Amino acid sequence: MIVVMDQKLLFGLVAFAFVSSITPGPNNMMLMASGANFGLRRTVPHMLGVALGFGLMVGLVGIGLLSLFDLWPMSHAIIKWAGVAYMIWLAFKIARSGPPKPGAAGGRPFSFLQAAAFQWVNPKAWTMALGATAAYAPRGDLLAVGLVALVFTLVNFPSVGTWAVLGQALGAWLADARRLRIFNFTMAGLLLASLWPVIAG
Repeated sequence: MIVVMDQKLLFGLVAFAFVSSITPGPNNMMLMASGANFGLRRTVPHMLGVALGFGLMVGLVGIGLLSLFDLWPMSHAIIKWAGVAYMIWLAFKIARSGPPKPGAAGGRPFSFLQAAAFQWVNPKAWTMALGATAAYAPRGDLLAVGLVALVFTLVNFPSVGTWAVLGQALGAWLADARRLRIFNFTMAGLLLASLWPVIAG
């Protein structure tokens, strides 16, 4: 059965998408670090990967993964802790990164595909996707699932872009190697801090 989303529900969805996308989290901390280290232009593929990758994730969660979690609850815990472990590793990499050097492995921002794939190990992304589909996309309603995915994609891109722009704005100030090290350590710490609600929950 197709359920048409009324205006109040749509407004609630847009507000939910904006608040959950603009608030600090792993994606935003990494995009701010990327904007500061590589500039906005080189960070655009990362931004697109987050927005489109998360939109796809929301769609797939709405179509079938909720049922999988109902059948095998342990799968959600496995994904959660694998994501936590991966982000601890990423925080370590960010903390150790220095000024980008051409041709160096550490001198490249996330690609589109890397950013899209990252959504599947990001605990905040899982929480957002599960919450959005459960609240705004009744099971079996593909039109609602598609609408939720579209809204998140459209809202997510400018939201995450704000963090990349903020990072780039700090770029000149961070030209000093010492300041950049302090910034990267701070971003790594904030990335780890963003995991606390997931670990404590």
